[in-house]
Amino acid sequence: MKKLILLLFIPFLMNAQEDKFEGQELVNDFIKAYNNEDYQSVFELFSAEMKTTLPINELTDFLKNLNSNAGKISENEFIREENNISIYKLTFEKWVSQYSFSIDDDKKIAEVFYFDTFRDEILSGLAINSLSNNGSLISDKQIELIFEKSKYFPNNTQISLAFINSDKVTYYGLKRQNDSIFYLSNYKDIFEIGSITKVFTANILAKSVIDNKIKLNENINDYLDIKFKNNFSISFKSLANHTSGLPRMPSNFEQEAYSSDNPYKHYNDEYLKDYLINFMEIDDKNIGNSEYSNLGMGLLGFTLSNIYNLNYEELYEKYIFSKHNMKNTTFNINLVNEKLVKGLDIEGNHTSNWELASLSSAGGILSNVEDLTKYGIAHFNKSNLDLMLMTKKTVKLNDQVDLGLGWHIINSEKSDNKWHWHNGGTGGYTSSMAIDIKNQTGIVILSNVSAFNSFQDNIDQLCFELMMSLQDKNGKPYYD
Repeated sequence: MKKLILLLFIPFLMNAQEDKFEGQELVNDFIKAYNNEDYQSVFELFSAEMKTTLPINELTDFLKNLNSNAGKISENEFIREENNISIYKLTFEKWVSQYSFSIDDDKKIAEVFYFDTFRDEILSGLAINSLSNNGSLISDKQIELIFEKSKYFPNNTQISLAFINSDKVTYYGLKRQNDSIFYLSNYKDIFEIGSITKVFTANILAKSVIDNKIKLNENINDYLDIKFKNNFSISFKSLANHTSGLPRMPSNFEQEAYSSDNPYKHYNDEYLKDYLINFMEIDDKNIGNSEYSNLGMGLLGFTLSNIYNLNYEELYEKYIFSKHNMKNTTFNINLVNEKLVKGLDIEGNHTSNWELASLSSAGGILSNVEDLTKYGIAHFNKSNLDLMLMTKKTVKLNDQVDLGLGWHIINSEKSDNKWHWHNGGTGGYTSSMAIDIKNQTGIVILSNVSAFNSFQDNIDQLCFELMMSLQDKNGKPYYD
């Protein structure tokens, strides 16, 4: 599941005074249009200057991304007025947001249109920083960053981190217990990695291309004994970079019919085949444009598994896990139960692990930071042709982000530095991983923070901020 980072911020000057009633009208109009995916109507809520600052195409891309990642808005609550900014709490299906905006004299949204994670200060106020640098493993600045991002999480939270810096790897971990956050060596402990699994699925695809088993632009139809509804054709490449036009989830997936804490368990191959034959719909407008799809990556893994005539555990173990000495990485939870960190729900209670059944190739892997570090470092070796193929740009997402096969490629505005990044989230876990092939650096973070925790995006933010904190052997930052 793709997490929300800071999506949009426009610097502002304050001119107009607005009252709560005017703000509530605009919030109601925004929610109605947003939930109906009527982005033109949202645009009409803007002032003329705002329309110039944020054109309709950029607004549409932003709101589509927000809708895809956060879902619909179910509730809103007025919080306060601050420096002529109206601040509301918006409850999305998968996110709780602090929505801030300003209003001009014509009762239009002007100068400020800003979303961030809603901050509840109760947990952070109770947190005691008992983190140590344990023999100068990491810097005091990095420890402070870790504390600031983790203090919002409930008791029993664990976060496991790896710092990759050229030929040096440093592990660091923490746990919150009795409202104290302290150092814990947990780099060998197992977490669900969620959608980072998609990188491994793209790796199987890349290997099959390098081995001349398939061609990247071939259609999967030729490799499955299934007649797709309306004879839709889908290429391997489009599944690996989310440009197939498939929706995020199949329409015959009924989460409410199953256990809410293990929602994918019953979605087996028969359901997936039934979808392909009887329900599949592809949005022509989205073909060629990247729209994140768990279904698409699940279908890619399903096809590759059929091509190799191996189940997921056998396929990934044979061609990836064993190759990179990833002895604690698996789809089979029974193999790692003794080392498993229990997942937490949004309230900090233990929750069920997810069994993704037919969609396991979209998010079903369990691993630790030690193994993911080995995998990240393998990308620095150019003789790994499959990994090199994965890291090449296949489509532009926006001015800052491209997509390879599986990887998101984050481009620097100031240099030729690139970060290859992915994250993941399940009911009990959140993860984030970034590597810089040129500078041979990286950060890996695994946690038992629920993807539905309102502060889960702190894991991504921590990943990026720790990347920015890395320095070379002379103490010079890589990313000034």
